[in-house]
Amino acid sequence: FFFFLKLRPYPGAGFRNENDSYIIPDFFFFFKPDSLEVLSTKSSTPKLIFQQKYYDKMSREDDKEVQTFLKTRKNEFDWLNKGILQRGNTILRVAEEIVRRQTPFFYDATRPLAPLQLKEIAKELNIHESTVSRSVNGKYLQTDFGMFELRSFFTVGISQGSTGEDVSTNLIKKEIEHLVENENKAKPLSDQKIVELLLLKEMKISRRTVAKYRDELDIPPSSKRKRYDRN
Repeated sequence: FFFFLKLRPYPGAGFRNENDSYIIPDFFFFFKPDSLEVLSTKSSTPKLIFQQKYYDKMSREDDKEVQTFLKTRKNEFDWLNKGILQRGNTILRVAEEIVRRQTPFFYDATRPLAPLQLKEIAKELNIHESTVSRSVNGKYLQTDFGMFELRSFFTVGISQGSTGEDVSTNLIKKEIEHLVENENKAKPLSDQKIVELLLLKEMKISRRTVAKYRDELDIPPSSKRKRYDRN
């Protein structure tokens, strides 16, 4: 009997070694009376330490080779430190521009996202698109209503011929979800009917696109959403 008490139902559990991982935000978002503010936590900024005491001590040495060595290394430190500061400033500017362009997301509880591409931020800040891509990769913004990766604020837009403006796919998907949630379950909306209802909201997309977005949202077709009244 005591032998069985020592047995484990999950013998491999003793070899498991899991460490909890947490996301540390790179930026904090704040509401101000007349604007939105983004502050950097500098959590992702590498920290350089210059050994000033060692440098001062060796600077007193009367040796040209030592002085040349110190000067070279000091210049290398200054160059690297300047590059790190510039990088941090660029990332902050990118975050600020994203927040500026996605202002409705922070004020509206439905969190609508406007169409936004990397090249738009790059053009506005006069930097390369690849720089923007690196700046938003793995960087997070902390708000009062959650934490968001900067890359998630970039959405593809669908051109609307009548207005000349783009509507983000994110906004269209949310509208499709809303229509399905509020449909008559005995007569669920077909993809074509959803197209017609979206058109009333000035969202012009094809039936095929509706079907594609519906699949991405894990919403079954109307034939499988139909519910029969048992009463």
